[in-house]
Amino acid sequence: MFEVIAIIAVILAIAIAIVLVLALTKPNTFAVQRAISIKAPAEKIFPLINDFHQWVAWSPYENKDRAMKRTYSGAESGKSAVYAWDGNNNVGSGRMEILDTIMPSKIVIKLDFFKPFEGHNTAEFTMLPQGDATNLTWVMHGPAVFMSRLMQVFINLDNMIGKDFEVGLANLKKLAEK
Repeated sequence: MFEVIAIIAVILAIAIAIVLVLALTKPNTFAVQRAISIKAPAEKIFPLINDFHQWVAWSPYENKDRAMKRTYSGAESGKSAVYAWDGNNNVGSGRMEILDTIMPSKIVIKLDFFKPFEGHNTAEFTMLPQGDATNLTWVMHGPAVFMSRLMQVFINLDNMIGKDFEVGLANLKKLAEK
């Protein structure tokens, strides 16, 4: 009986060691990026992103918790506008602050997550005119702390977050093309 327990303990220790080594091979940073072409001028898309009050209409995270508590502070929109949320396990809690805007082509946001895991990232929206359309790119990037790298052994963050970005971009497309 002792031999069986010892064998199981060794196998378990090896499995844990493998997972930890795999986590250490993951990059120290991450980036998730998605893009869409919208048949509307950037001037029509820009205010939908530059004003956090507008996010309720298109952000994929707004529908994951209808009872989410939202607070707005700082500037009404644009640089120094702040949006904080506190919700269920699907959205957690966090805070966004617009750090920079270049009308109508770029918005840079400081994105801090507090729950369920702490994270400090940057989100950027870039709008480039292409004929009668605008190419909109949404990217989030930041450091990958060890816990994040450990999760990435089991979960593909690009697929998980990228799906949400695709939904948000499709929602922006519908709003801007009205």
